[in-house]
Amino acid sequence: MKTITEKSDTDLKTDVLAELAYEPSVNVTDIGVLVKDGTVTLTGFAASHREKAGAVQAAKRVAGVRAIADNLVVKLPHSLLRTDGEIAGAAASQIGWLTSIPPGTINVTVTDGWVTLEGAVEWRYEKNNAQHSVQNMAGVNGVVNLITVKARPMATDVKAAIEGAFERNALLDAGRIQVEISGSKVTLRGAVRNHAERDEAERVAWNAAGVWSVDNRIEVKWDWGFED
Repeated sequence: MKTITEKSDTDLKTDVLAELAYEPSVNVTDIGVLVKDGTVTLTGFAASHREKAGAVQAAKRVAGVRAIADNLVVKLPHSLLRTDGEIAGAAASQIGWLTSIPPGTINVTVTDGWVTLEGAVEWRYEKNNAQHSVQNMAGVNGVVNLITVKARPMATDVKAAIEGAFERNALLDAGRIQVEISGSKVTLRGAVRNHAERDEAERVAWNAAGVWSVDNRIEVKWDWGFED
């Protein structure tokens, strides 16, 4: 059986195309795949922001993919086209229904179907929730999330808290990830076996109280065995 380390760019392209075809949210006929030295470039069109995100996630799942360049363009069906004013009003209403975000916290502007979110919140999940609430709306080409997370008092044991969360997490090999703290910034280093682990480590770090930013420098090394 061919191992991950022996995969050629042609093999990777075949696997990525197969995974895109397997993903029900993606219309693979509108998407092109280029692979060079393990880096996958997605080109073509997606009918929605959700389909675009689904294509990227599908490519991430393929063993052997080192990096992904997302060049997909969202091209909405004519029936979903809306004016910027209609999108802005609908987006403001969507965010207003989020009970976790105080009213008037987020400002919404829309240009050519692109939604820009600005404001400040207490937690990273609030920033993410605001984006998720509008990114799949009809007429939206994409979201620029400029919402900032307010600085909170940095817990003195934040490094230990993050490392402890890594230890409890069934998806992570905590011994392979290093946590560095500088003020309210967290830097993650080390190596993991796949993109899902890398994303999970970043998510866990963001959940620590007082974290203002996370610099995720973890590498993906698909060729590790499971007997280390």
